[in-house]
Amino acid sequence: MNSIGLVEVKNVSKGIVVTDEMLKSAGVQLIQSGSVCPGKYVTIVGGDLSAIKASVDRAALVADDSLIDSFVIGNLGAKVFEAMCGAVDVKDKRALGIVETFTASSIIEAADAAVKAAMVTLIEVRVARGMGGKCFATMTGEVADVKAAVEAAAALAARDGVLINSEVIANPHPDLWETIF
Repeated sequence: MNSIGLVEVKNVSKGIVVTDEMLKSAGVQLIQSGSVCPGKYVTIVGGDLSAIKASVDRAALVADDSLIDSFVIGNLGAKVFEAMCGAVDVKDKRALGIVETFTASSIIEAADAAVKAAMVTLIEVRVARGMGGKCFATMTGEVADVKAAVEAAAALAARDGVLINSEVIANPHPDLWETIF
């Protein structure tokens, strides 16, 4: 499954209703759904691209003014799902890139842009859990690749006004890696 859709709403009760409508309106598969800090609700669905578009369109209609953000990605970059689940085993630790955003949808889109821009390995895509609604993605690779990936991700998030910060560490201290994994 490499096509996904995401909807982020301002409150839990509306999020549950939106999720129900998304699942009823099109043949999509629920990947993740739940509350995130600070009281927002995020739903991620996968499946056929046209079904995902229909589902996200329905969600936007039902969410109305509770909608924070939404997106559909038809060809999600390799390894983004694994990084969202925190299931990446990185053996070759090189430069470290970090991108931080305000919304769940923006960090997934940013991570997708990063892996499509350069040869990097996503370490983690943290979606608004336990961080006051903020999100971040970490990645590693050669310095030039990490810089290119972070620039692409940051540019996408900045375009939408949701970029908090981005950083590249060319040669992280070995002890720092222990706190990241």
